Amino acid sequence: MIGRDFFARSVHDVAPALIGVTFLVDGVGGRIVEVEAYHHEDPAAHGYAGKTGRNATMFGPPGHAYVYRSYGIHWCVNFVCEAEDVADAVLIRALEPTSGLEAMRRRRGLDDVRLLCAGPGRLCQALGITREHDGLPLDSRPFRLEPRVEELEVVRGPRIGITRAADLPWRYGLAGSRYLSRALRPA
Repeated sequence: MIGRDFFARSVHDVAPALIGVTFLVDGVGGRIVEVEAYHHEDPAAHGYAGKTGRNATMFGPPGHAYVYRSYGIHWCVNFVCEAEDVADAVLIRALEPTSGLEAMRRRRGLDDVRLLCAGPGRLCQALGITREHDGLPLDSRPFRLEPRVEELEVVRGPRIGITRAADLPWRYGLAGSRYLSRALRPA
């Protein structure tokens, strides 16, 4: 199992290392196939302008979940990195669903396995992640993170769905995965 110390380093080291890691919430989830890195000096990062009630978890210790509402509609889950008081996090964008498929299908109201967790909002809905998960440690229930078991080809390109610093190549994905939220075009 992956512990909190895994996250106590640069977000740029953690993000690509998460590709292929199994992420489960109460036994439901799969293999991480897409992430985006957000650094505290990045104008697109929630912590860039300072600590608020909404983003306080980003400033907490590494190895915890930072969950926020996107556009007032979707929950998004991030993994806090670096050190306490440094607002770095990795947004989990997509999973290859492998465990708890029926629960995911029920929560999402669809059968297409490829679309169950292709995007941060879909992923959180499929795994049942809400604001109640914000601040919880990633190395204990309801979460479980298992290391990848094989070497994988990780590709990177610009982030999506943002307007500031969108050109930075801080989006990482599993090469050839059909479960990405959107095709990844290398930078």
